[in-house]
Amino acid sequence: MNILDQEVILELFRANYELFILLVFLLTFGLTFYIIPKVLWVSKEKNLMATVNERSSHSLAVPTFGGVAFFISMIMVLTILQSLRLTYVGNHLIAAMTILFMVGLKDDLVISTAKVKFIGQIAAACFLVFSPELQLTNLHGFLGLHQIPEALGFLLKGFLVLAIINSYNLIDGIDGLAAIVGIVITSVYALVFYLTGEPFFVLVSISLAGILAAFLRFNFSRSRNKIFMGDSGSLLVGLILAFLTLKHLALEPYAPILAEGYHPGNRLLFLACVLFIPAFDTLRVIIIRKINGESPFSPDRNHAHHVLLDLGLSHFKASLSLGFLNLIVISIYLSLANILSQPWLLFLVVLLYSTAFVLFAWLKIVGARMAKGSVVGSR
Repeated sequence: MNILDQEVILELFRANYELFILLVFLLTFGLTFYIIPKVLWVSKEKNLMATVNERSSHSLAVPTFGGVAFFISMIMVLTILQSLRLTYVGNHLIAAMTILFMVGLKDDLVISTAKVKFIGQIAAACFLVFSPELQLTNLHGFLGLHQIPEALGFLLKGFLVLAIINSYNLIDGIDGLAAIVGIVITSVYALVFYLTGEPFFVLVSISLAGILAAFLRFNFSRSRNKIFMGDSGSLLVGLILAFLTLKHLALEPYAPILAEGYHPGNRLLFLACVLFIPAFDTLRVIIIRKINGESPFSPDRNHAHHVLLDLGLSHFKASLSLGFLNLIVISIYLSLANILSQPWLLFLVVLLYSTAFVLFAWLKIVGARMAKGSVVGSR
């Protein structure tokens, strides 16, 4: 039996859909787990390590090329999935991934300018924005809007792609955080696509979850096996999350889950909860920087994970806490989605974000007092 024969793959997929999903997860997990040590070896042989500066959350030089393993694993799996011929949109994703991976890899190697990275992001985004299968022409009643002009749909999709890529890139500041949040998001997307009968997108979601799960083993390592995902990894993951988000917005209303409160007009509110940690953290640091009269793009230590680290939490505990917070926000939304009307759901989402802003402002003050107390005590 030729396991790469299209008919063999199709037969396995049709006869054992859930088993096929599990096998795809194990395949991406196994590939990533196998490739990362090879990437580590090359990085160390060529002395390709992340530099340590005043904002670094690590004290030792560590390779930043986890994205290489991500790209290889995802491309190999997507190539197999394309043989199922469930959709042609996978070709658009492969093209976008290739562009953004090269942009991120260049930045990991020699540091790119913000302009070069932004141009690369726009080029990659075009393959998703103009993909017919990801067309957005109807908001299904969100804020009273139904049919929208095609041009407005393009603008909204372009904004979302760039926002998700960059917000995910920003949370990659401590061990495990980006991977844990990514697993939470992809798991929710996989469930949504499973319930709405979108197998290709289920498999893409579960593939990314497998990659990130394998990466955690090395990202949390305290030995010579430690590695960061780097810009090549965070930009790539952000792009795939944006791809899944656009498909979520483009879904046709699906009757079996409408009764559970999954109204298509509330999709943007649902997405605001699914993408809570990247969106909240990005909004928070931009607001703080503007209040302080600084550029929204200037680096600092005001991210949510920095606040938790200043309270004395380890990387593992801080990352797990933020991942758990993301799950809590999603759970609160889902538990009330079939009870509240859209205006009240909008109020709920605003309240969740506002509460998080207040909570982390208070935690920031507590952390500053603890630091001041430790300085006084050391004298």
